[in-house]
Amino acid sequence: MVWALEAGRVDTRGLDLKPVVSDIQSLNEWALEGRLEVTALSAGAYPYVVDRYALLPHGASFGEGYGPIVVSKRKLTLDELRELEIVTPGPLTTASRVLRLALGDGIRTRDVSFEAVLDEVVSGRAEAGLVIHEGQLTYADSGLHKLLDLGEWWQAEHDLPLPLGLVAIRKDVERPEDVSAVLREAIDAGLANRAEAMQYAMGFGRGIDAGTADEFVAMYVNDLTLDMGPRGRKAIELLLGRTPEFVEP
Repeated sequence: MVWALEAGRVDTRGLDLKPVVSDIQSLNEWALEGRLEVTALSAGAYPYVVDRYALLPHGASFGEGYGPIVVSKRKLTLDELRELEIVTPGPLTTASRVLRLALGDGIRTRDVSFEAVLDEVVSGRAEAGLVIHEGQLTYADSGLHKLLDLGEWWQAEHDLPLPLGLVAIRKDVERPEDVSAVLREAIDAGLANRAEAMQYAMGFGRGIDAGTADEFVAMYVNDLTLDMGPRGRKAIELLLGRTPEFVEP
């Protein structure tokens, strides 16, 4: 999406769009302040900003039978896992919200940046960690075992995709329908020019190889990203326990 905007591949309809790049936990915290007019944020963070932001029906990421995972050096049962401290990538992330749905509110967690989760487990400073982003594909390279896939758990429970990241727009923004349409067209342009968009995105990478990056993008950028449709909306409503407000076409 951002590649298409920066490359001038879509008609911005006179809107002044300035991309801001940051990690998801920072974006979640900024959303609490209402800092950005349009923002990506975790689905788990949306209940805390529902009075200030509405959702766009596109730009979201869903896991179809896969999602954030819990890893450890040792093979453990879920009952054993419940007795351990689990390092997590932030209290507002969807991963942390779903972890508590899967294991119960009584679990002990410790928050670190998402980049640090694997290192905490590999170093032995933590016995288990909740991994998001490309760590879902690379954890085995560090000799770790997958104990729980939250996307698999969610699908088994609800037969729906797991909503992870959403795109929200502040309710005081003028012309929200135009903003929504431009961003939808930008996503479409990015998917239609995948190689160029991926090359651009790799400029923001964290030392991962192109193959891993492409595999990760393929997991979470798909038809549901263009339009989450009834299944996506139902999944979000179920996760949040409320019907969210959307900007409609």
